[in-house]
Amino acid sequence: MPMFYGMDPTWILLIPAILLSLYAQIKVKNTYNKFARVSTRAGIPAHHMVRQMLDMNGLQNVTVVPVGGKLTDHYDPKKKELRLSQENYNSSSVAALGVAAHECGHALQDAEGYAPLRIRSSLVPVANFGSNFSWILILAGVLFSFDKLISLGIIFFAAAVVFQLVTLPVEFNASSRAMAALEGASFLNSQELPQAKKVLNAAALTYVAAAFTAILQLLRLILLYGRRDK
Repeated sequence: MPMFYGMDPTWILLIPAILLSLYAQIKVKNTYNKFARVSTRAGIPAHHMVRQMLDMNGLQNVTVVPVGGKLTDHYDPKKKELRLSQENYNSSSVAALGVAAHECGHALQDAEGYAPLRIRSSLVPVANFGSNFSWILILAGVLFSFDKLISLGIIFFAAAVVFQLVTLPVEFNASSRAMAALEGASFLNSQELPQAKKVLNAAALTYVAAAFTAILQLLRLILLYGRRDK
């Protein structure tokens, strides 16, 4: 049981994940800020562009609304709302259009019943519970020497890891759809398309880092649990 307290040797597993996460955060911030200052030649605000994109794909039922916060852009499949952060909503920058097109990609996934998106949505309740309460179960199991609680906590944490893994194809596919839509409808020119791709690639790296961190953390928990009686 002492291996659950303090700085145990398994902490070294998290060092690559921490470094990758820091790099991903810096990368996405710098890339977004760089291309948020680059206006597109067409000058179409992101909310107009994404409205056209949705209508072109028969998604008139999806509404486009502004939402507070920075880089809080997301698509809500339950309310059929595509929410763009205030910074991107009225912006005609390369970054804003790239982000908006990515969220449109999620709306397209939802409309066609894209399997990984459905799987991810079904995992949300378990993943939220696993992320928030798995550590409580594990610590309670350690404190009261109740192995079943520890096992249950690890299982719930594993569900959160599965959610992170399923998120990867969902996000990559949404970005692919975004680039195809931006190019197909000529919302961006040949110089702006690679710039938008850089923004989306930087954002994708954050999901890779999150999944990598979750996997290593799960591995660490399994190693710790296996060493408790040694």
